[in-house]
Amino acid sequence: MIGTLKARILLLRERMRRCSLCPRECGVNRLDGQTGFCGLGAGAVLARALPHFGEEPPISGTAGAGTLFLSSCNLRCPFCQNYRISRERMGEATDRETLAGRMLELALKGCHNIELVTPSPQLPAVLEALLAAREWGLNLPLVYNCGGYEKADVIGLLDGIVDVWLPDFKYGSEWDALACAAPADYPEHALSSIGEMIRQAGERLQTAGGIARRGVIIRHLVLPGRVQNSLDAVRLIAERLSKKVPLSLMAQYTPTPAVADDPLMGRRVTREEYEAVVDHALDLGFENLFIQEVDDKNLVPDFDREEPFVWE
Repeated sequence: MIGTLKARILLLRERMRRCSLCPRECGVNRLDGQTGFCGLGAGAVLARALPHFGEEPPISGTAGAGTLFLSSCNLRCPFCQNYRISRERMGEATDRETLAGRMLELALKGCHNIELVTPSPQLPAVLEALLAAREWGLNLPLVYNCGGYEKADVIGLLDGIVDVWLPDFKYGSEWDALACAAPADYPEHALSSIGEMIRQAGERLQTAGGIARRGVIIRHLVLPGRVQNSLDAVRLIAERLSKKVPLSLMAQYTPTPAVADDPLMGRRVTREEYEAVVDHALDLGFENLFIQEVDDKNLVPDFDREEPFVWE
C-alpha cells in the first residue's frame, strides 16, 4: 500500500503541470501557482474535519464518518447544500502533517472511516497527507465522496487506495446537466468513472458489523420539477452500470440562497416526485436502495458553526 501510494502521488502531481485531474482539463501549471476552474493551487485546502452522522448508515454507523470537507469543486451546482465550501471555497491552506493529524484525530474519536469530500481538485496533496497518516498508523477504510464528474483514468490510479466509493450521479442527460450549470458531458464522464469504481470495488457492498469496508454506493439527489431527470439517471445506472450496486435516492434537497427565488428550484421536492423515482428504481430491479423521508427540515449546513449539521 505505502509503495503504491507513493508512486501514484508522483503520477498525479505530474498531471498538475498541465492540469488534467478532472474532465475540465484546464491545462494550467498548478505546481507553478497557476489556477484553473477549481481556483486551487497545488496544496490542500481544508474547510472542516469532523465526525459526520448524516451519511448512509454503512458510512456513518453509530460513531460517525471521519469526514474531511475539502474546499472547492469541479462543478458549480447552484443548489449545492455545501456551497460555502464548493463555490465560495471556504477553507484554510493545510500542510501535509496537519492534514494527516486531522485524520488521526478522527480515528482517535472512534470514527469508522476517513471520508474525503470532493477531493479530486486537490488529490495529490490529500494523498500525501494520507500517506503520512498511514505511515503513522492510520488503518481505517478510505471513503471517496465525489460529485461524479471524474476522469476514469484518474480513478484508475486510486485502485488499491480507496476502499469505498460514494459518487453522485446527478444528471441523466446533457440537457439536464446544462440546465443546472454543469458541463454537457457530465453523464458520460460519470458513467465511465463510476464504472471504473465498480470494477475496482465490486457490485456488492462488503460490510463488517454493518459498516462498509469495500464497495460502491451511487447517490442521486431528486430535484424539484425535474422528475424526468431522475428517471433518466436511474435508467442509465441500471442499463450501463449495475442494478446490484447500492443506490441512494436522496430527498433532502433544500433551496439555497442562490435558487431561493427560482420558480422551479426554489421549493422542496414533493412526496409524489420522490416516490415516482423510488418506484421507477424498484420497477427496474434495483436490489439495494437507500431511501429517505420527505419532510420540510432545513438541511443546509452552517459551516460557521461548531456543529454545522445540527439543525433546530
